[in-house]
Amino acid sequence: MKLVIAATGASGAIYFQRLLEKIDMKEHEVHVVLSAFARQVVHEELDGGKLMMPEGVIHHSDKTMNVPFVSGSTRFDAMVVVPCSMGTLGRIAAGIADTTILRAADVFLKERRKLILVARETPWNLIHARNVVAVTEAGAVVLPASPSFYSRPCTVEELVDTVVSRILSQLGLPDPGAYRWAETE
Repeated sequence: MKLVIAATGASGAIYFQRLLEKIDMKEHEVHVVLSAFARQVVHEELDGGKLMMPEGVIHHSDKTMNVPFVSGSTRFDAMVVVPCSMGTLGRIAAGIADTTILRAADVFLKERRKLILVARETPWNLIHARNVVAVTEAGAVVLPASPSFYSRPCTVEELVDTVVSRILSQLGLPDPGAYRWAETE
């Protein structure tokens, strides 16, 4: 699979980090883009302010259109924005495409490719709710970063992984450790 994984400035850099850790980089081509605010959040939320990028990840700036996935003629399977700020979601809903992340999201929608937006902000105002409806009607999957508790997670990582498992499921990627209701004792 050819994937784009992007992060924006909402709190939740750990979701981005854990998703990258769970994707087999030998099996999949993964392109990564971080917004300027995402870099700031990483610095504030992750130990030492560093992302641990798996070997094989292809990095891109959020200030270029010279990347393959911002063109509809290049085949990519899916894009995940994790975490996705409501500001980013709103700009996607409005069709604004002036950064690499926004242009890529626009292309994925117009080409009817899988676009997963992991919204991390709460509470929502009416504008947020209408933007969620707009991107959903346009074909995106809005997957709020709402962890589940029925697996009884004991660590922050286990709690985060309840959301990451949902992302992997939406992508059609395996997650052998995922808790599945009524399948797991």
